[in-house]
Amino acid sequence: MAGKIPDLNATVRAGTGKGAARQARRDGDVPGIVYGGGADPQAISIPFNYLLTKLRKGGFMSTLHNLKIEGQEDVRVICRGVQRDVVKDLPTHIDLMRLKRTSRVKIFIPVEFLNADKCPGVKKGGVLTVVRNEVELDVLAGDIPESIQVDLSAVEIGDTVSISSVTLPEGATPAITDRDFVIANVSAPRALLAEDDDDGEEVAADEVPTTDDEAAED
Repeated sequence: MAGKIPDLNATVRAGTGKGAARQARRDGDVPGIVYGGGADPQAISIPFNYLLTKLRKGGFMSTLHNLKIEGQEDVRVICRGVQRDVVKDLPTHIDLMRLKRTSRVKIFIPVEFLNADKCPGVKKGGVLTVVRNEVELDVLAGDIPESIQVDLSAVEIGDTVSISSVTLPEGATPAITDRDFVIANVSAPRALLAEDDDDGEEVAADEVPTTDDEAAED
């Protein structure tokens, strides 16, 4: 099931070129361009503070957005570039690409952990460590899942949950294909680990050879 795609509000920018872009910045906007999707490129402006807030939330470059421009039909876009001021590191220009529903896109999807209260490893005192709370998938723009679901009902202490063990939505594949990366694991409680370390130290001490003086005393 496709999740709700966040809106990205913009206005049509009058004029193109450096002069129009500078004027947009003086007006408190970030100039940009929308291209692709079988339509002509369009110059736009996005309010600076509004865009900066979205950028600081993270994941903007891999998030599909619903571009809203007054008087036009909404269109799905993904950011393909943000130019920044070399000194202040603030956005000065943005490039957006239109996507059709049949286009494939790489996007981060949240991970939802199910049956944590039934996880045998946790019940035995193990600690659930979430390595990735979102995973980048290659999916159709018109069929973006709300989440990836990971069932913990059979995960024991010492087990790891890797991407290969997760059932992904139909048509979705991991964006990372060169390794079977870990999403979560259940580790032994620290108290148990400490006991194991103590046992190891005692064994090591027993194995320390005696010196010649100690042997003589015996």
